Amino acid sequence: MIAILLAAAALVQATAPAAAPPNRRTIGIFERWGAFADAAPRRCYAISKPISRRTALYPFASVATWPGAHVRNQLHLRLSRRRAPSALVALSIGDRRFPLRAGDMDAWAPDAAADAAIVAAMRGGRSMSVESVAQGGRPFVDVYALKGAATAIDAAALACLKG
Repeated sequence: MIAILLAAAALVQATAPAAAPPNRRTIGIFERWGAFADAAPRRCYAISKPISRRTALYPFASVATWPGAHVRNQLHLRLSRRRAPSALVALSIGDRRFPLRAGDMDAWAPDAAADAAIVAAMRGGRSMSVESVAQGGRPFVDVYALKGAATAIDAAALACLKG
């Protein structure tokens, strides 16, 4: 599991701007979630992969804090399939459903208030699912276990507070 989370963190580094140096620090591994900190750009985040991955792509869910941008607990999802251009993306946690903004392969909460509501729901949930329709018209769902998510999110946020 640790190797999978470290691979997910490496994927985030690979998709970051080219100017970002590879100076990642592992904060901790908490069940299916890992917490990491990057020095430049300064950011700390919790990250996990879906319970099952049936694609060559590398989907993940992350909750990040970017102190320089005054952003705290921002959700980012890398989808397991390329989304159809007109398809909506929704996140479900328990009986709560959150509409997301989406690009071709990524999705985010529409604003900081939605980020806060999603993270609060994650703290009390057992799992979350992300649903959409892939290019070609087939629906898909990415499911994430939430055990360890709250601890990883808190550890990441604290790491950015400490500097």
